[in-house]
Amino acid sequence: MSTVQPVILTAQQDVLIGFYTELFGAEEVFRTPAKGPAFYVGLRIGDTDLGLVAKADPGDREAPRILLSIGVEDVDETLSRVEALGGTVGSGANDMPWGQRVAHIQDPDGNPVNLTQPVTAR
Repeated sequence: MSTVQPVILTAQQDVLIGFYTELFGAEEVFRTPAKGPAFYVGLRIGDTDLGLVAKADPGDREAPRILLSIGVEDVDETLSRVEALGGTVGSGANDMPWGQRVAHIQDPDGNPVNLTQPVTAR
């Protein structure tokens, strides 16, 4: 998995899967949950990962619909430094059922960023 990964929020996950697969040869490398409608689908295009998150109302074209997901060694330690560097903490760190610890922040410009680490790395 890439250290920095763009993630698109979409109400049309299947349409985007088809678009990136047909246009760029993307391959599905991860899906959660594994069965039924997916919340998250991970695609690989060449050596880069792209995430697609299903969201019924991702906002209009003016709202941020793309975020960065950045893998770090320690989510909690990184989270503790966000505000001192001008960012905003949106939520504390939580362990997710797909095996990651995740925290939501915004950079000083207001761009959404997820901090992630494998749960097993803690």
